[in-house]
Amino acid sequence: MLGLPRGGVAVAAPVAAMVGGELDVLVVRKAGVPWQPELALGAVTASGHRVVNGEVARRIRLRADDVEEIFRRAQDSASDRERLLRGDRPPPLLAGRTVVLVDDGIATGATMRAAAELITTARPRPDGVLVAVPVGPRGTVDELAEVVDAVVALRIPAIFHAVGEWYDDFTQVEDADVRALLEP
Repeated sequence: MLGLPRGGVAVAAPVAAMVGGELDVLVVRKAGVPWQPELALGAVTASGHRVVNGEVARRIRLRADDVEEIFRRAQDSASDRERLLRGDRPPPLLAGRTVVLVDDGIATGATMRAAAELITTARPRPDGVLVAVPVGPRGTVDELAEVVDAVVALRIPAIFHAVGEWYDDFTQVEDADVRALLEP
């Protein structure tokens, strides 16, 4: 079970404990639009796998050099965060295994899509890449279902504005908490 930091690790930890699964982290960073950082131009993993949100890219009309710089900064940030959270532990071996990607919710799905596409390159078990989230909009859930073998979303509300609106307490999970959850 791979949690996306930071909230995804907190959601994945009790599930992994309940089913006796391994817990680890997969760091993916959103590449945000400069004047609206929460709007995902795309996402990138620490290893450099990118997903570009074509609709957003067409609407904002940035120069190719600017887009490259946004993704480079996001990848650097992902690499730094991965070292911080994982420490010296190597990434988990995923070949031939079922992989469950978990986050605290999805909005545009760019981050989860980058994670899912990266995981498929690790040659997991056939029909073995699953996404599990507490909440996400119908369109994003359907789009992710085209990339992975199954998507489990506990809530798919008809009207969706943000992940945080579906939580009573959406306090940010701290890095120290994630590191503690990942301790063997």
